[in-house]
Amino acid sequence: MGGFSNFAVSFSIISILTGAVTLFGYGLEMGGPLEMTLGWPVATLFTLAVAASMAELCSAYPTSGAMYHWAADLGGPAWGWFAAWLNAFGMIAALAGINYSCAQFVLPFLGMASTHANLLGMFGLILGTQAALNHWGIRLVARLNDLSVTVHIAGVIVVVAALAFFAPQQPPGFLLEAVNSNGRSPYWWAFALGLLQAQWTYTGFDASAHLAEETEDPRRRAPWGIVLSVAVSGVVGYLLILSLTLAIRTLPEALASRDAGGNAIPAAIAILQGALGARAGNAMAALASMAMWFCGLATVTSGSRTVYALARDGGTPFAGLLRRVNARHGTPGAAIWAFTAAAFTAMIWTGAVPIVTSLSTVALYAAYIIPVALGLRARGWRAAAVWTLGRWGGAINAVAIAYTVFICIVLVMPPNELAGKTFAGLLAALAVLYAAIARKKYKGPEWSRRREAAPAGETGR
Repeated sequence: MGGFSNFAVSFSIISILTGAVTLFGYGLEMGGPLEMTLGWPVATLFTLAVAASMAELCSAYPTSGAMYHWAADLGGPAWGWFAAWLNAFGMIAALAGINYSCAQFVLPFLGMASTHANLLGMFGLILGTQAALNHWGIRLVARLNDLSVTVHIAGVIVVVAALAFFAPQQPPGFLLEAVNSNGRSPYWWAFALGLLQAQWTYTGFDASAHLAEETEDPRRRAPWGIVLSVAVSGVVGYLLILSLTLAIRTLPEALASRDAGGNAIPAAIAILQGALGARAGNAMAALASMAMWFCGLATVTSGSRTVYALARDGGTPFAGLLRRVNARHGTPGAAIWAFTAAAFTAMIWTGAVPIVTSLSTVALYAAYIIPVALGLRARGWRAAAVWTLGRWGGAINAVAIAYTVFICIVLVMPPNELAGKTFAGLLAALAVLYAAIARKKYKGPEWSRRREAAPAGETGR
């Protein structure tokens, strides 16, 4: 991959037409229009601190598996093992939320009722197409991800322009209305809960690091892919958020819309249909669903590499199968299909998009911040980084760590307590699995072991 393709994968997984649109109703219910006006830039600013901290690590360690290898080298095999599993489970939950949301947007466009059976069937079909394309080869997926950038940016332009020119607009003061439709008090707490809308959108930018081994000049291009994917998404996504907010006719109507069969439909679809008419609204929803499909495609690419990287070092059950690379297509086929099957299971377990998205956000940010925290206390690794934060590195790392701890606590509070319980259960299960099995058999990344055994002056990489 070139630098643009590397950026495109992370940009596609962030997918402003997925996260920002899928959870638009959730954010609107929690904090009203003010959530849209302030929540997005707040999340963008602090996420850039996390992304920049990870980018510097990526420049020093341009390896598939990303946080897994960073944590293992900076803190030891146990830290790497836990980071890898948290990253894998986070991506699994993220894929579930992305594709279930895609199914919710596709069904109205096809004129089908949003019943549970229809949603699960469409969800499975979407997962299957993404897994198959990833199995066939990275070159095809890279081209599709390049196209995805065009679809996302052009899609936002079309939606924003259509709403600006053809939809009735609220006055600018509407953007400052603090409305807590969910009845949670105080307002600042509801606002914090509503940050899930923006924060879930800003997941998956680690994909640029996961694909470093498949990218030209990875010490420079992969870090820029991480940072630019967040920065560009921040600007373009904010335009989309504000446009949708100004096109709201009434808050109750946006939050309580249903299809002809009486099934609830996402608030963003209701806003588009109310502002542009049913046919035009469904066409905009179809455009968003296309972007969501691209987002899921890139998520399979990134997540399967995490599973593969851990399996090739013997860190997973059935490692001999999951580390196999297809001789014809050059892709980790078993890891790809196992990853997508796990996403289907995760959606059935959680049963609700806000819960599965909250779970994915917490698990992913925990995986992101483990190597950042380890790197803050470690010495010497920055010398290998070509892309560097210089003397500001420590301060930016500290901000990233503090914000991640805050957001992870907030996002497992009610109404997303199932996500917190599931995450706690996951941590407990991983601790037991590591103590009982992995601690004895797993020795860390193979390249790290080779480096430690190499004579002075040789890297072993």
